Amino acid sequence: MTGAREDETLRDEDWYAEDLSGRSFLRCTFLGVDLSETESVGATFEECAFTDCRLSAGRHEASAFRGCRFTACSFTTAEFTDCTFLGSAFADCSLRPLRVTGGDWSFVSLVDADLRGTVLAGVRMREVDLRGADLTGATVTDADLSAAALEGSRWSGADLRGSDLSAFDPRTTPLDGARIRAEQAVVLAQLLGLRIG
Repeated sequence: MTGAREDETLRDEDWYAEDLSGRSFLRCTFLGVDLSETESVGATFEECAFTDCRLSAGRHEASAFRGCRFTACSFTTAEFTDCTFLGSAFADCSLRPLRVTGGDWSFVSLVDADLRGTVLAGVRMREVDLRGADLTGATVTDADLSAAALEGSRWSGADLRGSDLSAFDPRTTPLDGARIRAEQAVVLAQLLGLRIG
């Protein structure tokens, strides 16, 4: 698995616990590939498609998954640190309990995703699509959620301290029991049309 790979279809391969650091994949299709417990630093996946793949318990740092599509994949206990998923999409994936620290998840589609109890800390998530997603009890701290699509999403009991809440409509997005800071409460009040002071 050395060097750059382009336009390949990889089916039912066993890459369990492989070190993918520095590897490059462009427009590759992964079908039923076991990527459990893989590790990477600086790996690059561009416009790749993953279907029925296992990425559970992986540890990835400063790696890029740009414009990728993940369908029916498992990310159980996976950790991503300072990675980018810019423009990627997740459908019918198992994402709990995912842990993301830093990085760029802008323009990512997580429609109807089950993100209960996941950790998304310090992540750039501009214009992320979270319509119908369940983030009950999730930790989403110091995240840039500006211009996010939030229709039908649920945030009860979530920790939202330090995150940009300008895209939230408190009248339609359940935030009961969510934890925020005082300055964020002012933002939500203004979104409700209240005048402060």
